Amino acid sequence: MKTRRDFIKKTAVGSAALSLGGLVLPNMGYSNILGANDKINVAVIGVRSRAKAHFVAISKDPNAKVLYSCDVDDKILEEHNVWCKKNIGYIPKVEKDFRKILEDKNVDAVFIATPEHWHAPMAIMALQAGKHVYVEKPCSHNPHENELLVAAQKKYGKKVQMGNQQRSSQSSALAVKEIREGIIGEVYKGEAYYSSNRGSIGIGNKIEVPNTLDWDLWQGPAPRESYRDNVHPYNWHWFRTWGTGEIHNNGTHEIDICRWALGVDLPNSVTSFGGKYTFKDDWEFVDNQQVTYKYDNDKFITWTGHSRGLIKPEQPGRGATIYGSKGMITLSRNEYNLYNLDGSLIKSVEEGVKSATTNTMGMGGLDVNHIHNFFSAIRQDTSLNSDINDASISTMLCHLGNIAQDVGRTIHINPTTGKVKNDDEAMSYWKREYQEGWEPKL
Repeated sequence: MKTRRDFIKKTAVGSAALSLGGLVLPNMGYSNILGANDKINVAVIGVRSRAKAHFVAISKDPNAKVLYSCDVDDKILEEHNVWCKKNIGYIPKVEKDFRKILEDKNVDAVFIATPEHWHAPMAIMALQAGKHVYVEKPCSHNPHENELLVAAQKKYGKKVQMGNQQRSSQSSALAVKEIREGIIGEVYKGEAYYSSNRGSIGIGNKIEVPNTLDWDLWQGPAPRESYRDNVHPYNWHWFRTWGTGEIHNNGTHEIDICRWALGVDLPNSVTSFGGKYTFKDDWEFVDNQQVTYKYDNDKFITWTGHSRGLIKPEQPGRGATIYGSKGMITLSRNEYNLYNLDGSLIKSVEEGVKSATTNTMGMGGLDVNHIHNFFSAIRQDTSLNSDINDASISTMLCHLGNIAQDVGRTIHINPTTGKVKNDDEAMSYWKREYQEGWEPKL
Protein backbone atom coordinates (compact mmCIF):
# COMPACT_ATOMS: atom_id res chain seq x y z
CA MET A 1 0.00 0.00 0.00
CA LYS A 2 1.44 3.30 -1.06
CA THR A 3 1.43 6.33 1.23
CA ARG A 4 -1.08 7.68 -0.30
CA ARG A 5 -23.68 14.24 -0.40
CA ASP A 6 -53.50 26.74 -4.67
CA PHE A 7 -54.30 26.04 -1.06
CA ILE A 8 -52.45 26.08 2.13
CA LYS A 9 -51.83 22.43 2.78
CA LYS A 10 -49.55 20.91 5.34
CA THR A 11 -48.50 17.44 4.34
CA ALA A 12 -45.72 15.11 5.34
CA VAL A 13 -43.55 13.12 2.99
CA GLY A 14 -41.39 10.30 4.22
CA SER A 15 -43.42 7.30 5.29
CA ALA A 16 -43.57 5.62 1.89
CA ALA A 17 -41.28 5.18 -1.06
CA LEU A 18 -41.57 7.95 -3.64
CA SER A 19 -40.50 7.66 -7.27
CA LEU A 20 -39.69 11.00 -8.84
CA GLY A 21 -38.47 10.93 -12.40
CA GLY A 22 -36.09 8.07 -11.88
CA LEU A 23 -35.15 9.00 -8.32
CA VAL A 24 -36.46 6.41 -5.89
CA LEU A 25 -36.33 7.43 -2.28
CA PRO A 26 -36.80 4.82 0.42
CA ASN A 27 -39.08 4.50 3.37
CA MET A 28 -37.44 4.10 6.73
CA GLY A 29 -37.89 0.33 6.95
CA TYR A 30 -35.43 -2.22 5.64
CA SER A 31 -37.26 -5.54 5.92
CA ASN A 32 -38.72 -5.44 2.39
CA ILE A 33 -35.57 -4.39 0.56
CA LEU A 34 -34.52 -6.66 -2.28
CA GLY A 35 -31.08 -7.93 -1.41
CA ALA A 36 -31.25 -6.81 2.20
CA ASN A 37 -29.67 -10.08 3.25
CA ASP A 38 -26.43 -9.10 1.55
CA LYS A 39 -24.11 -8.22 4.41
CA ILE A 40 -22.11 -5.02 4.05
CA ASN A 41 -19.11 -4.48 6.30
CA VAL A 42 -17.83 -0.95 6.61
CA ALA A 43 -15.17 1.17 8.25
CA VAL A 44 -15.72 4.74 9.41
CA ILE A 45 -12.65 6.95 9.25
CA GLY A 46 -12.64 10.08 11.40
CA VAL A 47 -15.07 9.43 14.26
CA ARG A 48 -15.28 12.58 16.39
CA SER A 49 -18.46 14.41 15.30
CA ARG A 50 -20.08 14.06 11.86
CA ALA A 51 -19.28 10.36 11.87
CA LYS A 52 -21.73 9.82 14.74
CA ALA A 53 -24.54 10.47 12.23
CA HIS A 54 -22.98 7.83 10.00
CA PHE A 55 -22.87 5.25 12.76
CA VAL A 56 -26.53 5.79 13.70
CA ALA A 57 -27.67 5.58 10.06
CA ILE A 58 -25.56 2.49 9.36
CA SER A 59 -27.01 0.80 12.44
CA LYS A 60 -30.54 1.16 10.96
CA ASP A 61 -29.63 -1.45 8.36
CA PRO A 62 -29.82 -4.90 9.99
CA ASN A 63 -27.31 -6.32 7.52
CA ALA A 64 -24.65 -3.65 7.72
CA LYS A 65 -21.99 -3.54 10.37
CA VAL A 66 -19.15 -1.22 11.26
CA LEU A 67 -16.06 -3.39 11.50
CA TYR A 68 -13.67 -0.54 12.25
CA SER A 69 -13.62 2.84 13.92
CA CYS A 70 -10.57 4.70 12.68
CA ASP A 71 -9.07 7.91 13.98
CA VAL A 72 -5.58 9.25 14.52
CA ASP A 73 -6.39 10.45 18.06
CA ASP A 74 -6.54 7.87 20.85
CA LYS A 75 -8.59 10.19 23.08
CA ILE A 76 -11.26 10.57 20.40
CA LEU A 77 -11.30 6.80 19.87
CA GLU A 78 -11.70 6.07 23.57
CA GLU A 79 -14.61 8.53 23.88
CA HIS A 80 -16.12 7.13 20.70
CA ASN A 81 -16.00 3.56 22.01
CA VAL A 82 -18.11 4.59 25.01
CA TRP A 83 -20.55 6.34 22.66
CA CYS A 84 -20.76 3.25 20.42
CA LYS A 85 -21.56 0.90 23.28
CA LYS A 86 -24.39 3.20 24.39
CA ASN A 87 -25.80 4.13 20.96
CA ILE A 88 -25.26 1.19 18.59
CA GLY A 89 -24.80 -1.61 21.10
CA TYR A 90 -21.29 -2.75 20.19
CA ILE A 91 -17.74 -1.48 19.88
CA PRO A 92 -16.08 -1.92 16.47
CA LYS A 93 -12.41 -2.76 16.15
CA VAL A 94 -10.15 0.24 16.57
CA GLU A 95 -7.43 1.29 14.15
CA LYS A 96 -5.38 4.49 13.90
CA ASP A 97 -3.86 3.90 10.45
CA PHE A 98 -6.56 3.71 7.76
CA ARG A 99 -4.15 1.99 5.37
CA LYS A 100 -4.35 -1.17 7.46
CA ILE A 101 -8.15 -1.11 7.11
CA LEU A 102 -7.84 -0.86 3.33
CA GLU A 103 -5.82 -4.08 3.40
CA ASP A 104 -8.69 -5.95 5.08
CA LYS A 105 -10.67 -7.74 2.38
CA ASN A 106 -13.63 -8.10 4.76
CA VAL A 107 -14.26 -4.35 4.49
CA ASP A 108 -16.69 -3.61 1.62
CA ALA A 109 -17.01 0.17 2.00
CA VAL A 110 -15.43 3.07 3.83
CA PHE A 111 -17.05 6.20 5.22
CA ILE A 112 -14.74 9.23 5.23
CA ALA A 113 -15.44 11.96 7.79
CA THR A 114 -11.91 13.28 8.20
CA PRO A 115 -10.58 16.82 7.75
CA GLU A 116 -11.11 17.94 4.15
CA HIS A 117 -7.52 17.69 2.93
CA TRP A 118 -7.87 13.92 3.35
CA HIS A 119 -11.21 13.43 1.51
CA ALA A 120 -10.10 12.86 -2.08
CA PRO A 121 -6.70 11.22 -1.42
CA MET A 122 -8.25 8.76 1.01
CA ALA A 123 -11.22 8.07 -1.28
CA ILE A 124 -8.88 7.35 -4.18
CA MET A 125 -6.77 4.99 -2.09
CA ALA A 126 -9.94 3.21 -0.95
CA LEU A 127 -11.08 2.78 -4.55
CA GLN A 128 -7.69 1.38 -5.46
CA ALA A 129 -8.13 -1.11 -2.64
CA GLY A 130 -11.47 -2.26 -4.09
CA LYS A 131 -13.74 -0.46 -1.59
CA HIS A 132 -16.96 1.46 -2.18
CA VAL A 133 -16.76 4.99 -0.77
CA TYR A 134 -19.09 7.35 1.10
CA VAL A 135 -17.19 10.62 1.36
CA GLU A 136 -18.32 13.68 3.25
CA LYS A 137 -18.60 16.98 1.45
CA PRO A 138 -16.64 18.58 0.03
CA CYS A 139 -15.29 15.65 -1.94
CA SER A 140 -12.00 17.46 -2.60
CA HIS A 141 -9.66 20.08 -1.21
CA ASN A 142 -8.93 21.59 -4.64
CA PRO A 143 -10.16 21.31 -8.27
CA HIS A 144 -7.33 18.97 -9.29
CA GLU A 145 -8.46 16.43 -6.71
CA ASN A 146 -12.02 16.76 -8.05
CA GLU A 147 -10.82 15.61 -11.44
CA LEU A 148 -8.75 12.78 -9.97
CA LEU A 149 -11.58 11.42 -7.84
CA VAL A 150 -14.05 11.36 -10.73
CA ALA A 151 -11.44 9.62 -12.90
CA ALA A 152 -10.69 7.12 -10.12
CA GLN A 153 -14.35 6.15 -9.78
CA LYS A 154 -14.55 5.51 -13.51
CA LYS A 155 -11.34 3.50 -13.48
CA TYR A 156 -12.10 1.28 -10.49
CA GLY A 157 -15.89 1.03 -10.96
CA LYS A 158 -16.95 1.19 -7.31
CA LYS A 159 -19.81 3.26 -5.89
CA VAL A 160 -18.89 6.73 -4.60
CA GLN A 161 -21.55 8.79 -2.82
CA MET A 162 -20.93 12.28 -1.43
CA GLY A 163 -22.52 13.22 1.90
CA ASN A 164 -24.82 15.98 0.65
CA GLN A 165 -27.72 14.15 2.25
CA GLN A 166 -30.50 16.55 1.17
CA ARG A 167 -30.30 14.85 -2.24
CA SER A 168 -32.11 12.00 -0.45
CA SER A 169 -34.86 14.28 0.89
CA GLN A 170 -38.29 13.27 -0.38
CA SER A 171 -39.74 16.79 0.06
CA SER A 172 -36.84 18.36 -1.84
CA ALA A 173 -37.10 15.75 -4.60
CA LEU A 174 -40.84 16.46 -4.84
CA ALA A 175 -40.09 20.18 -5.15
CA VAL A 176 -37.55 19.57 -7.90
CA LYS A 177 -40.02 17.35 -9.78
CA GLU A 178 -42.74 20.04 -9.53
CA ILE A 179 -40.29 22.74 -10.62
CA ARG A 180 -39.54 20.65 -13.71
CA GLU A 181 -43.33 20.47 -14.32
CA GLY A 182 -43.57 24.29 -14.18
CA ILE A 183 -45.14 24.88 -10.76
CA ILE A 184 -43.34 28.24 -10.41
CA GLY A 185 -42.96 28.93 -14.12
CA GLU A 186 -39.55 29.54 -15.61
CA VAL A 187 -36.95 29.27 -12.87
CA TYR A 188 -34.15 31.77 -13.00
CA LYS A 189 -32.50 32.17 -9.58
CA GLY A 190 -31.31 29.96 -6.76
CA GLU A 191 -30.43 31.71 -3.52
CA ALA A 192 -28.33 29.68 -1.09
CA TYR A 193 -27.47 30.93 2.38
CA TYR A 194 -25.93 29.96 5.69
CA SER A 195 -25.94 32.00 8.87
CA SER A 196 -23.96 31.41 12.04
CA ASN A 197 -22.07 33.31 14.73
CA ARG A 198 -18.77 31.55 15.16
CA GLY A 199 -16.37 32.90 17.71
CA SER A 200 -12.70 33.72 17.47
CA ILE A 201 -10.21 30.91 17.02
CA GLY A 202 -7.49 33.07 18.53
CA ILE A 203 -3.81 33.14 17.69
CA GLY A 204 -2.37 29.67 17.86
CA ASN A 205 0.64 28.79 19.96
CA LYS A 206 3.11 26.15 18.88
CA ILE A 207 3.03 23.41 21.48
CA GLU A 208 4.05 19.80 21.80
CA VAL A 209 1.84 17.36 19.93
CA PRO A 210 -0.53 15.60 22.36
CA ASN A 211 0.74 12.10 23.01
CA THR A 212 -2.66 10.69 21.93
CA LEU A 213 -2.41 12.20 18.42
CA ASP A 214 -0.51 10.94 15.38
CA TRP A 215 0.11 14.43 13.95
CA ASP A 216 2.09 13.17 10.99
CA LEU A 217 -0.71 10.88 9.80
CA TRP A 218 -3.29 13.60 10.59
CA GLN A 219 -1.46 15.86 8.13
CA GLY A 220 -1.04 13.11 5.54
CA PRO A 221 -0.97 14.67 2.05
CA ALA A 222 -0.63 18.24 3.37
CA PRO A 223 2.78 19.91 3.65
CA ARG A 224 4.14 19.59 7.18
CA GLU A 225 3.48 22.32 9.77
CA SER A 226 4.19 22.60 13.46
CA TYR A 227 1.36 21.62 15.78
CA ARG A 228 -0.65 24.55 17.18
CA ASP A 229 -3.25 24.65 19.92
CA ASN A 230 -6.09 26.08 17.78
CA VAL A 231 -6.23 23.60 14.90
CA HIS A 232 -7.34 20.18 16.11
CA PRO A 233 -10.03 18.88 16.35
CA TYR A 234 -12.32 21.40 14.52
CA ASN A 235 -10.70 24.72 13.61
CA TRP A 236 -8.71 23.20 10.75
CA HIS A 237 -11.76 24.26 8.65
CA TRP A 238 -10.44 27.84 8.65
CA PHE A 239 -6.85 27.09 7.62
CA ARG A 240 -6.01 26.75 3.93
CA THR A 241 -3.59 23.89 4.43
CA TRP A 242 -6.36 21.59 5.60
CA GLY A 243 -9.77 23.32 5.14
CA THR A 244 -11.74 25.07 2.43
CA GLY A 245 -13.75 27.73 4.30
CA GLU A 246 -17.47 28.13 4.94
CA ILE A 247 -18.51 27.95 1.29
CA HIS A 248 -17.39 24.32 1.32
CA ASN A 249 -18.08 23.53 4.95
CA ASN A 250 -21.77 24.46 4.65
CA GLY A 251 -22.33 26.15 1.29
CA THR A 252 -21.84 22.91 -0.61
CA HIS A 253 -25.23 21.69 0.65
CA GLU A 254 -27.37 24.66 -0.36
CA ILE A 255 -25.48 25.48 -3.56
CA ASP A 256 -26.01 21.86 -4.56
CA ILE A 257 -29.79 22.16 -3.95
CA CYS A 258 -29.97 25.34 -6.04
CA ARG A 259 -28.08 23.67 -8.86
CA TRP A 260 -30.37 20.62 -8.69
CA ALA A 261 -33.52 22.79 -8.75
CA LEU A 262 -32.34 25.01 -11.61
CA GLY A 263 -31.06 22.04 -13.62
CA VAL A 264 -27.62 23.54 -14.21
CA ASP A 265 -24.05 22.36 -13.92
CA LEU A 266 -20.90 24.44 -14.31
CA PRO A 267 -21.36 28.22 -14.74
CA ASN A 268 -20.09 30.67 -17.33
CA SER A 269 -18.71 33.10 -14.78
CA VAL A 270 -18.22 33.49 -11.05
CA THR A 271 -17.97 36.70 -8.99
CA SER A 272 -17.27 36.89 -5.27
CA PHE A 273 -17.31 39.72 -2.76
CA GLY A 274 -16.45 39.40 0.89
CA GLY A 275 -13.80 39.63 3.50
CA LYS A 276 -12.74 38.86 7.02
CA TYR A 277 -14.62 41.47 9.06
CA THR A 278 -14.72 40.30 12.65
CA PHE A 279 -11.94 38.95 14.83
CA LYS A 280 -8.23 39.44 14.33
CA ASP A 281 -7.26 35.83 14.61
CA ASP A 282 -5.75 32.97 12.61
CA TRP A 283 -8.87 32.41 10.46
CA GLU A 284 -7.51 32.43 6.87
CA PHE A 285 -10.72 32.59 4.80
CA VAL A 286 -13.38 35.28 4.41
CA ASP A 287 -15.93 35.11 7.22
CA ASN A 288 -18.70 36.80 5.21
CA GLN A 289 -19.07 36.18 1.49
CA GLN A 290 -21.42 36.76 -1.46
CA VAL A 291 -20.84 34.69 -4.61
CA THR A 292 -22.78 34.87 -7.89
CA TYR A 293 -22.72 32.09 -10.48
CA LYS A 294 -23.99 33.10 -13.93
CA TYR A 295 -25.46 30.63 -16.44
CA ASP A 296 -27.01 30.66 -19.89
CA ASN A 297 -30.60 31.93 -20.30
CA ASP A 298 -30.10 34.52 -17.54
CA LYS A 299 -30.13 31.93 -14.78
CA PHE A 300 -27.97 32.51 -11.73
CA ILE A 301 -27.19 31.16 -8.27
CA THR A 302 -26.08 33.21 -5.28
CA TRP A 303 -24.33 32.06 -2.12
CA THR A 304 -24.51 34.23 1.01
CA GLY A 305 -22.29 32.97 3.78
CA HIS A 306 -22.33 34.63 7.22
CA SER A 307 -19.90 32.65 9.33
CA ARG A 308 -19.46 35.20 12.08
CA GLY A 309 -22.55 37.42 12.33
CA LEU A 310 -26.13 36.22 11.88
CA ILE A 311 -28.24 37.31 8.90
CA LYS A 312 -30.84 39.90 9.96
CA PRO A 313 -33.87 40.23 9.75
CA GLU A 314 -34.15 36.77 11.24
CA GLN A 315 -33.89 33.88 8.80
CA PRO A 316 -33.52 30.16 9.37
CA GLY A 317 -29.91 29.17 9.91
CA ARG A 318 -29.60 27.77 6.43
CA GLY A 319 -31.64 27.07 3.31
CA ALA A 320 -32.28 27.69 -0.37
CA THR A 321 -34.91 29.76 -2.20
CA ILE A 322 -35.76 29.05 -5.83
CA TYR A 323 -37.34 31.90 -7.82
CA GLY A 324 -39.52 31.48 -10.91
CA SER A 325 -41.71 33.64 -13.13
CA LYS A 326 -44.87 32.47 -11.29
CA GLY A 327 -43.71 32.01 -7.72
CA MET A 328 -40.99 30.80 -5.43
CA ILE A 329 -40.05 27.80 -3.33
CA THR A 330 -38.03 27.58 -0.14
CA LEU A 331 -36.21 24.36 0.62
CA SER A 332 -34.57 23.08 3.76
CA ARG A 333 -33.67 19.66 5.04
CA ASN A 334 -37.02 19.50 6.85
CA GLU A 335 -39.62 21.10 4.54
CA TYR A 336 -40.62 22.53 1.18
CA ASN A 337 -42.76 25.73 0.98
CA LEU A 338 -44.45 27.03 -2.18
CA TYR A 339 -45.34 30.76 -2.46
CA ASN A 340 -47.12 33.04 -4.94
CA LEU A 341 -45.30 36.03 -6.34
CA ASP A 342 -46.97 38.17 -3.63
CA GLY A 343 -45.34 36.01 -0.98
CA SER A 344 -48.52 34.20 0.14
CA LEU A 345 -48.06 30.56 1.13
CA ILE A 346 -49.73 28.05 -1.21
CA LYS A 347 -48.42 24.76 0.06
CA SER A 348 -46.11 23.39 2.69
CA VAL A 349 -44.68 19.87 2.62
CA GLU A 350 -42.83 18.59 5.65
CA GLU A 351 -40.16 15.95 5.48
CA GLY A 352 -41.40 12.87 7.28
CA VAL A 353 -38.12 12.55 9.16
CA LYS A 354 -36.26 15.41 10.80
CA SER A 355 -32.62 16.39 10.54
CA ALA A 356 -30.39 18.79 12.43
CA THR A 357 -29.39 21.81 10.37
CA THR A 358 -26.71 23.92 12.03
CA ASN A 359 -24.76 21.81 14.51
CA THR A 360 -21.51 20.11 13.61
CA MET A 361 -23.00 16.60 13.68
CA GLY A 362 -25.98 17.26 11.35
CA MET A 363 -27.67 14.02 12.42
CA GLY A 364 -31.13 13.00 11.20
CA GLY A 365 -33.40 11.00 8.93
CA LEU A 366 -31.76 12.24 5.73
CA ASP A 367 -28.57 10.47 6.73
CA VAL A 368 -30.55 7.23 7.03
CA ASN A 369 -32.10 7.81 3.57
CA HIS A 370 -28.79 8.73 1.99
CA ILE A 371 -26.83 5.86 3.45
CA HIS A 372 -29.68 3.46 2.63
CA ASN A 373 -29.42 4.68 -0.97
CA PHE A 374 -25.67 4.03 -0.88
CA PHE A 375 -26.16 0.48 0.44
CA SER A 376 -28.92 -0.23 -2.11
CA ALA A 377 -26.59 0.88 -4.90
CA ILE A 378 -23.90 -1.50 -3.64
CA ARG A 379 -26.30 -4.45 -3.29
CA GLN A 380 -28.42 -3.97 -6.41
CA ASP A 381 -26.33 -1.72 -8.66
CA THR A 382 -29.06 0.97 -8.52
CA SER A 383 -28.48 4.69 -8.98
CA LEU A 384 -26.92 6.85 -6.32
CA ASN A 385 -28.75 10.02 -5.29
CA SER A 386 -25.42 11.86 -5.21
CA ASP A 387 -23.03 10.01 -7.45
CA ILE A 388 -19.58 11.56 -7.38
CA ASN A 389 -19.77 12.48 -11.06
CA ASP A 390 -22.60 14.91 -10.24
CA ALA A 391 -21.63 15.76 -6.67
CA SER A 392 -18.18 16.86 -7.78
CA ILE A 393 -19.80 19.62 -9.86
CA SER A 394 -21.32 21.20 -6.74
CA THR A 395 -17.95 20.92 -5.03
CA MET A 396 -16.33 22.58 -8.04
CA LEU A 397 -18.72 25.54 -7.75
CA CYS A 398 -17.45 26.10 -4.24
CA HIS A 399 -13.82 25.92 -5.37
CA LEU A 400 -14.57 28.49 -8.09
CA GLY A 401 -16.19 30.77 -5.50
CA ASN A 402 -13.03 30.70 -3.43
CA ILE A 403 -10.84 31.29 -6.47
CA ALA A 404 -12.91 34.30 -7.59
CA GLN A 405 -12.60 35.70 -4.07
CA ASP A 406 -8.86 35.14 -3.97
CA VAL A 407 -8.13 36.86 -7.28
CA GLY A 408 -10.61 39.69 -6.58
CA ARG A 409 -12.39 39.73 -9.92
CA THR A 410 -14.95 37.90 -12.02
CA ILE A 411 -13.55 34.70 -13.45
CA HIS A 412 -14.82 33.21 -16.72
CA ILE A 413 -15.30 29.48 -16.84
CA ASN A 414 -15.20 26.78 -19.47
CA PRO A 415 -18.56 25.13 -18.62
CA THR A 416 -17.34 21.79 -19.90
CA THR A 417 -14.17 21.47 -17.82
CA GLY A 418 -14.66 24.01 -15.03
CA LYS A 419 -11.28 25.53 -15.78
CA VAL A 420 -10.83 29.29 -15.68
CA LYS A 421 -10.34 30.85 -19.11
CA ASN A 422 -7.29 32.96 -19.91
CA ASP A 423 -6.28 33.57 -16.30
CA ASP A 424 -3.03 32.09 -15.14
CA GLU A 425 -3.36 33.58 -11.67
CA ALA A 426 -6.75 31.98 -11.11
CA MET A 427 -5.52 28.65 -12.46
CA SER A 428 -2.64 28.74 -10.00
CA TYR A 429 -5.22 27.76 -7.36
CA TRP A 430 -6.19 24.61 -9.27
CA LYS A 431 -3.83 22.30 -7.43
CA ARG A 432 -2.09 22.31 -4.07
CA GLU A 433 1.39 21.34 -2.99
CA TYR A 434 1.61 17.87 -1.44
CA GLN A 435 3.86 16.33 1.14
CA GLU A 436 6.44 14.22 -0.63
CA GLY A 437 5.20 10.67 -1.12
CA TRP A 438 1.55 11.53 -0.43
CA GLU A 439 0.35 13.09 -3.70
CA PRO A 440 -2.76 11.21 -4.91
CA LYS A 441 -2.26 9.34 -8.18
CA LEU A 442 -4.36 6.96 -10.27
